[in-house]
Amino acid sequence: MLKVRVFRAIDYPEECMQYVNGHRKVLEAYGVTKVTSASVDWMYEPYAYLITVTSDDGDKVYGGCRIQLAGGSVPLPIESAINTMDTRIFDLVKRLQQQGGTGEFCGLWNSREVAGWGVGSIVLFRVVNAVLSQLPITTFMSFCAQTTFKNSSKTGYKILTEIGNQGTFYYPKEDLIATAMILEDPREQRSAHPEEREKIMHLRNNPVQTVVERGPKGEMLLDYDLRIRQARQHDNLLLVK
Repeated sequence: MLKVRVFRAIDYPEECMQYVNGHRKVLEAYGVTKVTSASVDWMYEPYAYLITVTSDDGDKVYGGCRIQLAGGSVPLPIESAINTMDTRIFDLVKRLQQQGGTGEFCGLWNSREVAGWGVGSIVLFRVVNAVLSQLPITTFMSFCAQTTFKNSSKTGYKILTEIGNQGTFYYPKEDLIATAMILEDPREQRSAHPEEREKIMHLRNNPVQTVVERGPKGEMLLDYDLRIRQARQHDNLLLVK
């Protein structure tokens, strides 16, 4: 059984470092060393939330991703990644923030031990979308590699055509393409594929549950607790009441 948990990063430094080390190993295995979402600056401010997939005892991290809200001291990874290619990203993020809050889905990875089970792909896309109702946002962005574009689309993200080359960029290397995307209805999730929306809303309405998930390699038991954990009580305005 694997555990899926959500917490504010600043409150759980040890868990954050487990996630960071695992992410770096995966990137290095693919020869990628310059990815802005791999920075650790987000660990030191209250605008970042981490989702981890761990062993039952919590000692091993098999994958995870991050939710980073705009408005903190650290720019969104997409701002850092593409600002030299298209400065319009700054005005875009500022506008979305003023319109009710925005953030970014970033730092997605999974270890080879769980590759093919769906843990590092569609499962975490569903989890992120389910968790968004607990946060003060009205839009949400992602900067997707070609491998995650399909799942982004299935879970409701649309291409941000107003930046880059109709939303696409050569990143993090010249032979790789990344696409800027936006989820315009994180509350209702109407833009998601009907089957995906049903699963997302089931997780949202039942944040604590144990489910058998089916991936290309077969079945896996996942224990979900998607209530955002905070060890400290300050900065509670970052959570939706």
